[in-house]
Amino acid sequence: MSEIETIQLAPDFSICRILNGMWQVAGGHGEIDHDSAISQMLEYNENGFNTWDMADIYGPAESFYGDFRNEIENKKGKNELEKIQGFTKFVPNPGPMTRSIVEHYIDQSMRKMNVDVIDVIQFHWWDYNDANYIDALHQLTKLRDDGKISHLALTNFDTERIQIMVDNGIQLISNQVQYSIIDQRPNVKMASFCKNHNMKILAYGTLLGGLLTEKYLGGPKPTQTDLDTYSLQKYMNMIDAWGGWGLFQELLVVLDEIAKKHNVQIPNVATRFVLDRPAVAGTIIGSRLGLSDHIEQNSKTFSLQLQNDDYEKIKSVTSKANDLFESIGDCGGEYR
Repeated sequence: MSEIETIQLAPDFSICRILNGMWQVAGGHGEIDHDSAISQMLEYNENGFNTWDMADIYGPAESFYGDFRNEIENKKGKNELEKIQGFTKFVPNPGPMTRSIVEHYIDQSMRKMNVDVIDVIQFHWWDYNDANYIDALHQLTKLRDDGKISHLALTNFDTERIQIMVDNGIQLISNQVQYSIIDQRPNVKMASFCKNHNMKILAYGTLLGGLLTEKYLGGPKPTQTDLDTYSLQKYMNMIDAWGGWGLFQELLVVLDEIAKKHNVQIPNVATRFVLDRPAVAGTIIGSRLGLSDHIEQNSKTFSLQLQNDDYEKIKSVTSKANDLFESIGDCGGEYR
């Protein structure tokens, strides 16, 4: 397999550039068996995919990660745990954000994850009209200074709100946003902002929940019954907003040509495209643990080098699409 690609997300913190996403264990993606999931987490880790993305609202994800860490320690010793990175999210309901409230939820995540320090807390806030998100970030900063958190980051915030945070002295290492060949909204404002403020982008939705694969090449638009996971339903809506199934088929044809040229598959091309964007540190690829295995396929992305004519072919299709920044807004606009 290809050599694993890593990147410094912070001066003292290196991650695998393909992160294992754990939204899929929260439900709506098939029944996940605990023991099968832990077994596959060990397999991902053994193959160098050692960076995990979860959230306090992703069902049992944090507990799965904690059990996975227990297994690693039992089999290989405590020192092996230093090679694993765990990102979680703090996603509170809007309202007052006191020290006790914020610390309660962070302590809860630490217990579930079986960690003394959380590597990265990615903060999300549902309602910009409630300015308590600044209070939450100040409390998280104190918890970082107290040693409970190593790094602070964001999920689905727009450029305007991050500017307010920076103006308030909040130190952040990344913002996790939707970023794919069809959704290139981060190009408009977010990428340049992050570059200017020493932040990185973590991209999700890069494979549109599995729609950017050979499986859908040349086929009819899936029915609602066919869209049997939350991811497929979510990203079909994005395709509709972007330009519809016909234009999406044009894109799949081009991506398939590029994939065959490089002896890889469509997901590799789609992932490499985003990894090569300015400010992108990594992409988060969802893992249906115990149900499907993408270790070998994901590893091929690291040896893929797209060429100028590949980018031109992709642009020949995406240039026909609707402007999602105009219709949805900046990063995270789809959640508000």
